[in-house]
Amino acid sequence: MSGEGAATMADLPRLVVAGLSGESGKTLVSLALLLEAGRRGIPVRAFKKGPDYIDSAWLEWASQKPARNLDTYLMGFERVADSFASNAVPGGLNLVEGNRGLYDGADARGTHSTAELAKALQSPVVLVVNATKVTRTAAALVLGCQRMDPDVRIAGVVVNQVGGARHERIVRESIESVCGIPVLGAIPRAGGGMLLPTRHLGLVTPREHPQRDLLAQNLLDLVAGRLDFDRLMAIARQAPPAAMPPVPLREPPAGDGLTIGYLDDAAFSFYYPENLEALRAAGAELVAISALTSDSLPDGLDALYIGGGFPETHAETLSKNSSFLASIRHRARAGLPVYAECGGLMLLARALTWRGSKYEMAGVLGFDVEVCDAPQGHGYAELVVDTANPFFPIGTRLRGHEFHYSRIVLDGGTPSTACAVDRGTGCLAGRDAVVTANVWAAYTHLHALGTPQWARAILGAARGAHAAV
Repeated sequence: MSGEGAATMADLPRLVVAGLSGESGKTLVSLALLLEAGRRGIPVRAFKKGPDYIDSAWLEWASQKPARNLDTYLMGFERVADSFASNAVPGGLNLVEGNRGLYDGADARGTHSTAELAKALQSPVVLVVNATKVTRTAAALVLGCQRMDPDVRIAGVVVNQVGGARHERIVRESIESVCGIPVLGAIPRAGGGMLLPTRHLGLVTPREHPQRDLLAQNLLDLVAGRLDFDRLMAIARQAPPAAMPPVPLREPPAGDGLTIGYLDDAAFSFYYPENLEALRAAGAELVAISALTSDSLPDGLDALYIGGGFPETHAETLSKNSSFLASIRHRARAGLPVYAECGGLMLLARALTWRGSKYEMAGVLGFDVEVCDAPQGHGYAELVVDTANPFFPIGTRLRGHEFHYSRIVLDGGTPSTACAVDRGTGCLAGRDAVVTANVWAAYTHLHALGTPQWARAILGAARGAHAAV
């Protein structure tokens, strides 16, 4: 990262909470640690490895601070390290929740895995092991992780889904005697799904959980006396000082005088903090809008940003808010730049079909969407812009991710699209980013640190439309 002055070193205690697989209990342990630190008055910051929005939202809930995604595939290792150091809290607890299994990455070598992230951050790892129906074999699994890459410092284990005192004793003794590292917690089989209910895209979001305060207390009660917080903090403090990135050079504000609206409610909540911050840092004013309760878009917008979320679970409410949908349709047809990702694309469609019911949407795009029982696109995406559009120049390469159960249903011509898909699914065969007027609607999500030109694209489209008025 270019900047002024030399990098400095800072004391940033940190832990990577990793697992042997998905559903190991990483989120449960991470939330409990953050809540306990907060209860003790220890400042915390939370990070999520990978592009996941929902886990990040829960980490933000538990830490009461924006949770940052650290994705080496999207952002590169240097930007990830800079983002961590820039947002970590000195002297507190900086917790990174991994994703999938510790060594699971983009290929057989584990490129972009949680293990590689831990090494890049020089962070100790706490391994969460789901002990359902295993005892001594748990030690073999931990030992394999230790031997796989000795440069990954696995400092301890938390055992999850323990069936009772005897089960815990055998697993604990096996791991500690065979692997030579401590078991730092043993969490009972307590129906984690009841604490953190799931649905088709993962966990229910914090905004939709009906009893968040009770959940916090239940999580603390679950781990009370079962998670050795003091030893975990001691391990976090053993991490070496981290290099702080130099102060970046300030660019001339490109967004002065521009107002960007974005939908922000229980239906649309998938926004990386860095994306919104990039627009603000460029001088734009951001206006949060609820698609569920607002009668119309506010006057004076120069562009509209619609992130992802769960429009399908709120489809009836959205459909009944016909005046708001009409205002989006009218303003888009009048030339307002609209940048929409995934759930935003669904809102802009004519109609959305979900569990046998059809709901009218904004009708900006000339097709319907339906939500299926299985993912229609899941993973990283690479796009090449090959068609003129209001946002990105032809030839721009975009690296993002997609995770959607919905698909476009065509009953006529094929809509115009801006991008060829080199990796991923997109919205149509080999294509993504439907473009009409000044609207961009894609299934691919972009991260502002991984795509630095993203904010300039939004502001450029807004500036062009503003000048045309």
